[in-house]
Amino acid sequence: MADATSDNPGKAELRRGPPRVPGARAVTPRHAASLIVWRQGAAEAEILMGTRHAKHKFMPSVLVFPGGRVDRADHGVKAKSELRPETEALLRHRATPSLARALGVAAIRELFEETGLLLGERKGQRLLADLAALDYLCRAVTPPSRAIRFNARFLLAPAERVTGEIGGSGELENLGWYPLSRALEAQLADITRKILGEFAEWLRTPAAERTQRPKIVYRGNDNRMSDE
Repeated sequence: MADATSDNPGKAELRRGPPRVPGARAVTPRHAASLIVWRQGAAEAEILMGTRHAKHKFMPSVLVFPGGRVDRADHGVKAKSELRPETEALLRHRATPSLARALGVAAIRELFEETGLLLGERKGQRLLADLAALDYLCRAVTPPSRAIRFNARFLLAPAERVTGEIGGSGELENLGWYPLSRALEAQLADITRKILGEFAEWLRTPAAERTQRPKIVYRGNDNRMSDE
């Protein structure tokens, strides 16, 4: 588990980070996953988010989704359920089968570590992820000019599949359910604002048509591009 004041990948670092040394070869992006847990509120959709710890050296107190890098241990672990075929196909578009599954596991693991909420079940110290609850939204790749880079997938899960009480490691503060309009007015990294817009468009799409939406990737200075 990351230290509460460490820089956690898959969040604001997607947009910025230390510059790459001029003339050095671009680093390979590390795989990461963020999870947008949402519910329908009285007036609009609400999203589980929190602010980065105030003691972060980089972009403290910025509102983010739970998420982080894929660990080696995320590959091949047992799960409560497996990815639905349509979600698995979208994750496999730019990943091996093992990585596609590990991205889902990582998103659910990070959710539990950072918020205390469980998407799945626990058996002893093992977390068995409910991978079937996940939908795919899009991905974002940190620009080559950055010294730390991530290839992050943004996944979705309905709040009714989540159990437990909000707590977590302390890495994220002010954890709670943010109405979409309120989240958009908060202090955000540029990429987070773009992803919230992507989520709003996903919500407007009829449920039966969501897996047929164009595949989208954000590259460079958060440029929205086709990922076909």
